[in-house]
Amino acid sequence: MDENALSNMDDSRYGILKNAIRVWAIGSIHGEVGLLRDVHKGLISKFRRGDKLVYLGNYFGDTKLNKDTYDELLRARRQLMSLPEVFMPEDFVYLRGAREEMFFKLLQLHFAPNPVEVMDWLLDHGMASSIAAYGENEVTARAIVRQGTMALTKWTNGIRRQIQSCPGHIELTSCLKRACFTFDGKLLFVHASVDVSRPLTMQKDQFWWDNGNFDKIDQKFSEFSKVIRGYDHSNSGVDLESEHTATIDGGCGRGGWLQAVCFSPNGDKLDEIAT
Repeated sequence: MDENALSNMDDSRYGILKNAIRVWAIGSIHGEVGLLRDVHKGLISKFRRGDKLVYLGNYFGDTKLNKDTYDELLRARRQLMSLPEVFMPEDFVYLRGAREEMFFKLLQLHFAPNPVEVMDWLLDHGMASSIAAYGENEVTARAIVRQGTMALTKWTNGIRRQIQSCPGHIELTSCLKRACFTFDGKLLFVHASVDVSRPLTMQKDQFWWDNGNFDKIDQKFSEFSKVIRGYDHSNSGVDLESEHTATIDGGCGRGGWLQAVCFSPNGDKLDEIAT
């Protein structure tokens, strides 16, 4: 996409990286806060003027350390912004992953026409550990959703209050982006996939749900030189060799490692950190 088209994109939905000299991207974390701390330690020693940082979603996982993971994301941001080089808030972008999308849906469950079915599906797909981070549990969730809209609304509002009680958490969840791109239109960062038959603004849920076709992309998507994702549902490992795509999911939270890759404005790998 050209700069004129990108300049009109909604920056409340999309992260826009301007004047990027290098872009660091971190794959799905899945609550592995220890590995995240190790990546941040290496990153802070390598970060320099003109660098940007993009987290590619799925911050929570099937762990009891989910809240600590958010705390670590916020701590690293403060430390990077305290470096002698000048970094602005827009130099750091946090994408919404499938986990975050499901958690958002859970908090809006009182609007759903079939909340019982949706709650059961969400809990069966890993949301129990997400609500546990804020003091709730699966047994209560399955019971409360069957008690009617008023009870469910009170319950979800209680989770929101718990999020608000954790410094920075509500601000972080409120700033998650659908996707992120460099202002020159060369690099696009997504959580899991893109539908090449749709333009960028019409992707909807395609960013979050891996359709299994990402590694089959054999041409530019919407004129981007490279599309970079942080989550591969098939857990096939890091792939930086494809011409038009890159996957930096090392399997963190699923028996693998956490991967951070530094890209040039053209999509070439300049550096990496794996823990």
